[in-house]
Amino acid sequence: MNLKERLDEEVKNRNNSDELCIENRPDPLIIATRHKDEYISLICALFAYGKASYIVKFLDSFDFSLLDKSEDEIKSGLKYHYYRFQNSEDITAFFIALKRLKEKHTLNELFLIGYQKNKNVLEGIEYLITSILAVYEYKSQGYNFLVGKPPKRDKNNQIKQIGNAPYKRWNMYLRWMVRQDKLDLGLWSGVDKADLILPLDTHTFNVSKNLGLLTRKTYDLKSALLITQKLKEFDSSDPIKYDFALYRLGQEKLV
Repeated sequence: MNLKERLDEEVKNRNNSDELCIENRPDPLIIATRHKDEYISLICALFAYGKASYIVKFLDSFDFSLLDKSEDEIKSGLKYHYYRFQNSEDITAFFIALKRLKEKHTLNELFLIGYQKNKNVLEGIEYLITSILAVYEYKSQGYNFLVGKPPKRDKNNQIKQIGNAPYKRWNMYLRWMVRQDKLDLGLWSGVDKADLILPLDTHTFNVSKNLGLLTRKTYDLKSALLITQKLKEFDSSDPIKYDFALYRLGQEKLV
């Protein structure tokens, strides 16, 4: 069995709801799937760092209806919430920013403003990040980590491949929103899944090196793009269908 056949088999076997089980398969996608909402899914994706079981437990503590309530109710409802790098003020600011955006826009339409310039999902991610940061003025180290910073650009105003983080949580969010199968939600329209970038985390980074999908040793945006390009050799129209399988192979230490 060659590598493509092996990965195709992994995708086939893992494309089922049993892979999203709180007890023995914790994943933030569990909470996103429960609600099937683009704003709630973004919260789930951006808090998706750390141990999976802790992430799911934390996300499960939220009253997501706060996104449709007053800012005072948001402040009251989140005053005891904190998670790793984010204190209650950071989390409150995030919810207020999303509430304000939600009153006027869908995240899908905001993303498309950036993406449609040249079908570059990084441009779409940047537009979402700047929209969140602009709608509610708040700064802290924890908040900046949660939302992210716009990608660095070169002298020609092109997004740098070297010197930028992989934007793992944002690219994972796009996978959830754009792809649709028994795992991913497919809530968005207007985005070609062929343009998606691998949500590179430590599991997929190490597995990709072990499988020969990547020879580069630096964990950054360029490595995510190189692996994505390699996966396009296996499926040019849907290269990121392999992401969840690669992640599980690393998480379960099977490679």
